[in-house]
Amino acid sequence: MAKLLLRGMVLPMSGAEDFYPQGEVAVDGDRIVSVGAKGSAPRGFEPDRLLDRSNDVIMPGLINTHTHAAMTLLRGYADDLPLMPWLEDKVWPFEAKLSDEDIYWGTMLALTEMIRSGTTTMSDMYASMDRVAEAVLSAGTRAALARGMIGSAANGLQALRENIELYRACHRAGEGRLRVMFGPHAPYTCPGDFLQRVKSEAESLGAGIHIHVAETEAEIETIRQEHGRTPVQWLNDLGLFDGPVLAAHCVHLTPADMEILAEKQVCVAHNPESNMKLNSGTAPVPELTRRGVVVSLGTDGASSNNNLDLFGEMRSAALQQKLRVDSSALPAYEVLEMATVKGARALGFEEVGMLAPGFKADLITVDFDQPHFYPRFSIPAHLVYAAHAGDVRDVMVNGRMIMEERRLLSLDEKKICAEAEKRAKGIARELL
Repeated sequence: MAKLLLRGMVLPMSGAEDFYPQGEVAVDGDRIVSVGAKGSAPRGFEPDRLLDRSNDVIMPGLINTHTHAAMTLLRGYADDLPLMPWLEDKVWPFEAKLSDEDIYWGTMLALTEMIRSGTTTMSDMYASMDRVAEAVLSAGTRAALARGMIGSAANGLQALRENIELYRACHRAGEGRLRVMFGPHAPYTCPGDFLQRVKSEAESLGAGIHIHVAETEAEIETIRQEHGRTPVQWLNDLGLFDGPVLAAHCVHLTPADMEILAEKQVCVAHNPESNMKLNSGTAPVPELTRRGVVVSLGTDGASSNNNLDLFGEMRSAALQQKLRVDSSALPAYEVLEMATVKGARALGFEEVGMLAPGFKADLITVDFDQPHFYPRFSIPAHLVYAAHAGDVRDVMVNGRMIMEERRLLSLDEKKICAEAEKRAKGIARELL
C-alpha cells in the first residue's frame, strides 16, 4: 500500500485544543504515521502522493453506531406514524417479503449514502447478515454486524444460530474491518430465557450485544406490567449487562437506570432524529455523560429518519438537548466526539475514531471553501451546526481511498440506485 501525505486544516479529535490550521497527516499503508502542523511528517518519510486539501478540514471518519442498513428500501414508504403501528402495520409486512438479494442491494444503497456523507463505520442490526457482510467488504468500509433476533418469533432460535455462524465466518474479516455482535431486538420482543441464552452464546465467543432499550413509553409500560421493573433493571437482573453491551435509544430512563448503565459500562447509541420522527422522546444525554456513560450517535434506519447523514444527526442531537436542558448543553466538540471517538469505543474498534500515530487511516476531508463555512470562528461549531452530507470531498478507510473529489471509487452508484428502486417498488406493489 502507498504512502500518502494529506495537507489541510487537521482536526484529529484527540482533544478539544488539538487543531492544526495548516496541518498534515502522514499515512503509510493502512495506518497513520504522524499528525501535526505542516512539516511535521517524520524525517525520511517520502510520500508516493501529496494530497493538498488546504481549504478542507481533515478529520476522522464518522461512526454510525445504530442503523438497519437495508431499511433504505423502506425510505418514504411508511411515514408519519407512531412506532408500533409503523412497525406492525407497515414495516414488518414489508420486511417479511425481503429476500437475501433485496437486503444486499438495500445495504449497498445505504453504504453508498454513508460513504458520500463521510461515514466510514456502521453498526448494523438486521437479517441476511452474510450478504450485508459481503456488501461492506466490497464497499471497503468498516462495520459491526449483528443478526437481529426476535426471541418470541418462530425463527428466534434459527436467528441465534445464524448469528453464531456469522461470528465464526466474519468476525475480524476484511483485514479486521468487520466485527460481529449479537442482536436480540428488544426487551419486549425477547423473553428472558432467550436473552440469557443469547448472553451465554455471546460470552462464549467473546462477542458484544447490540439491543434496543427503553425506546418508548409503551415499552416501559409493557415491561413494568410483565416484570415489575424498568427494561434496564430487568435486563440487568437477567445478567445481560455483565459483558459488552450497546444499548440503542435509551430514551426513557430513571436515575437508577442511568446508574446501572454507568456501573455496568453499557454504551448507548443515541438516535435523535428517529426518536423525534416517531415521537419516542428525547434521551437524557447530558445526564448519562455526567455519569460516565459512553454515548455515541446513530441514525437508526432510513425508514424512520429518513437519511443516514450523521452531520444532520449531530446538529439534531445538539439542538434537541439545548431545547430540553439549556443552550449550553451538549456543546459542539462533545457532539463530534459522539460521532467519532465515542462511536469507536462503543463498537470496540480501538484503532479508529481519531487521527493519531498508529491508528488506522480512516479519515474524511470536508470542503470548507463554501459560503456556509465563513467566517471561520469555530471549526467544531461549523461541523456540527452548518455542515451537511454534500460537503464531504474524500473518504479513506484502512488507508484506501473509497471516495475522491466526491467520486465513489468502490461502488457503482447508478446501478445500486436502480436496483434498489426496482426491488422496493416491486415489494410495495405486492402489498397493495
